[in-house]
Amino acid sequence: MHFELSEEQIMIQQAARDFAQHELKPGVIERDEHQKFPAEQVKKLGELGFLGMMVDPKYNGSGLDAISYVLVMEELSKIDASASVVVSVNNSLVCYGLEAYGSEAQKEKYLKPLAAGEQIGAFCLSEPEAGSDATSQRTTAEDKGDYYLLNGTKNWITNGSTASTYLVIAQTHPELKHKGINAFIVEKGMEGFTVGPKENKLGIRGSDTHSLMFNDVKVPKENRIGEDGFGFTFAMKTLEGGRIGIAAQALGIAQGAFELATQYAKERKTFGKPIAEHQAIAFKLADMATQIEAARLLVYKAAWLKSQGLPYTQAGSMAKLYASKVAMDVTIEAVQIHGGYGFVKEYHVERLMRDAKITQIYEGTSEIQKMVISREVIR
Repeated sequence: MHFELSEEQIMIQQAARDFAQHELKPGVIERDEHQKFPAEQVKKLGELGFLGMMVDPKYNGSGLDAISYVLVMEELSKIDASASVVVSVNNSLVCYGLEAYGSEAQKEKYLKPLAAGEQIGAFCLSEPEAGSDATSQRTTAEDKGDYYLLNGTKNWITNGSTASTYLVIAQTHPELKHKGINAFIVEKGMEGFTVGPKENKLGIRGSDTHSLMFNDVKVPKENRIGEDGFGFTFAMKTLEGGRIGIAAQALGIAQGAFELATQYAKERKTFGKPIAEHQAIAFKLADMATQIEAARLLVYKAAWLKSQGLPYTQAGSMAKLYASKVAMDVTIEAVQIHGGYGFVKEYHVERLMRDAKITQIYEGTSEIQKMVISREVIR
């Protein structure tokens, strides 16, 4: 077993760390407060190649491995999870889905600008009645010969208003249940496609989360991904990789909160000495560090398996389940260590605590991860 990073991976990690400190940190509190999408920062992330990290260079990607990707996700998430979730969705769900399962024409038309960071993508699976139960798709895609007629509503869509390309999961053959579901590429501006109001969220408030409405949207036949009925498999396969990205996001949120708490504990004094020297606080820091390191090993292992082309279903779910729990536990303790200051926005930790919660919910809730893990164990 080799635990050291390569020189290239260390350079990428440092580049992401520098970007987070110099580009994301200034204004991050204000963006959270005003629910402002980090448009300028996301544009720069695209220019750096962070929006198509694992895509083949022939499609304008960076051609990097999954370890490099999770390193970037971790560093960005230490500072701004609203920005890192854009990186996660574009890489793990949209670019991966198109490169792995799209036609050559779809890759040329849609993947290239997405991987280059010229456009942003969105992955549209959740609905008012279909969250964890992804088989219950109410959005329909009626086959009309040379096009599909798309009708329905999607909920909680990250990059809902800023995306140009949307991967939409819809039911074509209800009698076939999940085997009748298809995946489609929908473009912003198609007639009948509208974006609802932005959600007012607890955390990742800078991320633009919207509902999407489809009213007789004509989607060309060539915009279907894969064979007829492949949509559910497409969604599940794509989400498997997405879980690793969210696990890395959770890891970064935890690490960011831990670093702030450690620094504060060394500076804040009570009873004549830094609070870090009080056993009550020192032991908190020890527990936090141990939890984070365990989460990091799970995340890195899942990413390594993916890069090696080995099965990673169980590893990805374990990483997401545990890292998201660690993110919640560590951020709560970070607020506690800060005391009253932890409750104040300018110290960042309360925002990290709010951001941490979503990692236990999106791209498969913690309960869904336990279902996946238990099935793999039993199998």
